[in-house]
Amino acid sequence: MMEYKVLVLDIDGTLTNSKKEITPRTKDALIRAQEKGVVIALASGRPSPGIVHVAEELELSKFGGYVLSFNGAVITNYQTKEVIFEKVLPDGIVPVLYNESKYAGVSIVSYLDDVIVTETPENKYIEYEAFLNRMKVVKVDDFVDTLRSPVTKCLMVGEPELLVKEEERLKKKLGDRLNVYRSEPFFLEIMPQHIDKAYSLSKLLKHLNLTKEQMIACGDGFNDRSMIEYAGLGVAMCNAQPEVKAVADLVTLTNDEDGVALVVEDYLLSPHP
Repeated sequence: MMEYKVLVLDIDGTLTNSKKEITPRTKDALIRAQEKGVVIALASGRPSPGIVHVAEELELSKFGGYVLSFNGAVITNYQTKEVIFEKVLPDGIVPVLYNESKYAGVSIVSYLDDVIVTETPENKYIEYEAFLNRMKVVKVDDFVDTLRSPVTKCLMVGEPELLVKEEERLKKKLGDRLNVYRSEPFFLEIMPQHIDKAYSLSKLLKHLNLTKEQMIACGDGFNDRSMIEYAGLGVAMCNAQPEVKAVADLVTLTNDEDGVALVVEDYLLSPHP
């Protein structure tokens, strides 16, 4: 039986329940796993500031865990705060994406320091993004002009049927320069080329001098598929998208039934013979 050394967790719909909380059972299991030497990596589409409170709750600074923010575009050693990997969007792409969002009839956001910036703060999906990340939304008059520094990620938000079409359009038009995929039916992630959770986890494993066979990855969303396919043990939540379940080695209970805790207890705290 493989001894797993790394546990990778998506946050929303996986680690946290429907109330966006980590349950006592799940937190206890994760603390005990870290006490045994398991490295925890939080891999999320969230921006870095939106992951801090989760990392703090799980004591990653004490145990030496990692944060993969922006779907893996930034990897941070949470104990030392050292950024061990980072990739940003190509120069000049933000105006193109802004015009695309206007054409598609959807809203676009990005991140500046510890705030979310957009021209349409009243959008319900942007309000949800702010709620998830515990970040303030700042209304800007000129989205493109605001984002002059290197940009890690843009996010288009809107009705799922619009984003399905826009995802296809962007992949055809800009797929040689960007990685475009949905994390939720109403969230379209626009990332630097090649960036997804699996690609970034390969960088982390090299840094740790470990192999993918020593890694468990748990997730539920479209953007978790790559890491679930990549990991030695790929786990889909029972509430996961059907496409994600289809590629998983294991389907655990839902995020409201301590599905992550069950995996940790079975595979990390009492390993199978």
